[in-house]
Amino acid sequence: MRFILLPALASAALALAAPASAQVTRVQSNPQALILDGADVKAGTDLFYLSGQLASPIDPAKSFADVKSIEDLGDTKTQTISALKRIKAILESRDYAMSDVIKLTLFVAADPKLGKMDFAGANEGFKQFFKTAENPNTVARSTFQVAALAGPYFLIEIEAIAAKKR
Repeated sequence: MRFILLPALASAALALAAPASAQVTRVQSNPQALILDGADVKAGTDLFYLSGQLASPIDPAKSFADVKSIEDLGDTKTQTISALKRIKAILESRDYAMSDVIKLTLFVAADPKLGKMDFAGANEGFKQFFKTAENPNTVARSTFQVAALAGPYFLIEIEAIAAKKR
């Protein structure tokens, strides 16, 4: 018994046998926008989900237990930069980079000095890590004002999702 493999079937068989190529497509309708509309992550892509990260005390000699005021952590911009530095360090320890981040969720508490969340401060901190010379990428992002975070002096918590080709 003889079988003839048609070219279309041969191509399909090769496609099934080949490993899926990883691909992340960043969707941005306005290139000037600070954030993406979304990110399309194809099968075969490695994903890394980071838990929410809080700011570290400004004084590296202090622990979280030593934090007694907002001044120990800084304003929203300062805390955003600190939390993103923590995210960057975690990513690098897993062979990811900030350019691999595709989604951030920001939880922002009201700054007592302003009486509301400091959205502008969070954006100023964000701009130091995204759409820069070092990292021209940006991310899909959601921002929520929350009643409080894990401690009374924390103004922002950031969680992240990173994706990269295998």
